[in-house]
Amino acid sequence: MNIAVRAAIGVAAAVLALMAIVTAAVTAIFNQFTGAGLLEGLFGPSAVSATARSDIPPRMLALYQRAAPTCPGLDWSVLAAIGKVETDHGRHPTMVSSAGAVGPMQFLPSTFVLYAHPIPPGGKKPPTPWDPTDAVYAAARLLCANGARHGKDLYRAIYAYNHADWYVRKVRAQAKKYATTPTLPAGRPALKAIAYARAQIGLPYIWGGNGPAAGHAGFDCSGLTQAAYRAAGIRLPRVAEAQYHATPKVPRGQRLRPGDLVFYGRPGNIHHVGLYIGNGKMIDAPYTGARVRIEPYRKNDYWGATRPVRLSGR
Repeated sequence: MNIAVRAAIGVAAAVLALMAIVTAAVTAIFNQFTGAGLLEGLFGPSAVSATARSDIPPRMLALYQRAAPTCPGLDWSVLAAIGKVETDHGRHPTMVSSAGAVGPMQFLPSTFVLYAHPIPPGGKKPPTPWDPTDAVYAAARLLCANGARHGKDLYRAIYAYNHADWYVRKVRAQAKKYATTPTLPAGRPALKAIAYARAQIGLPYIWGGNGPAAGHAGFDCSGLTQAAYRAAGIRLPRVAEAQYHATPKVPRGQRLRPGDLVFYGRPGNIHHVGLYIGNGKMIDAPYTGARVRIEPYRKNDYWGATRPVRLSGR
């Protein structure tokens, strides 16, 4: 589907990307969970950077911003980045790829029909992948259907658009240029911990795993929560049982807050921990054969929650 030349990704670039992943994820946590309950009412979609204003034609910028909210949690900058990578926002001379993808968002006609309805305001009747309005709204629906809703799995959503790791990296890098980076409010290390954990989604569960920074391919449950809070400047013990006993308990019946640790089992046999992110969901490394993911925190053996940090202003 892609018209642009495949980017060369060297070892040095990969190292820089790893070093920057937490910073990028901080931006993503604000953008991708808008409307999902995590930061609802605090932050909206990312603002438009000077780079975006100078590079994106005004009509296309408005389209990206109008279409993105049709997928709750999808930031307009992701749509804009795809439009840039695919056809430079419709400025490519033919907008036809060697694979037969057409139009400003590079849809195969057979794929476009799956996401063409309902016809958006200002769209063509019948809809067509050549029309910018139809194409951008269809792109938002495609991303939403593949994991972008509430930021559940943005990597998978972008990968579904063009099945290549380099493509996902390129789109994410472009989106970062288009969106201004919000400043974390003072005293909110919990948000930094969540941002770190979100950046690990998709990594495999590895028993005893402490993540790529420790030379491991993935995490186990307490390795993930320990690393997430380490990124926020908070030290936690290594295993779930120890983390439960070392952190202040959330009284039963009290509403959980983003950043709380949620535990499973019973004291003396706390066997699992996750990081609560709001809206009844947590990020966790669940078990062998699974990957770091977002899932409901309520399970049969849920025991309780603790609060490693006091969230100022909450």
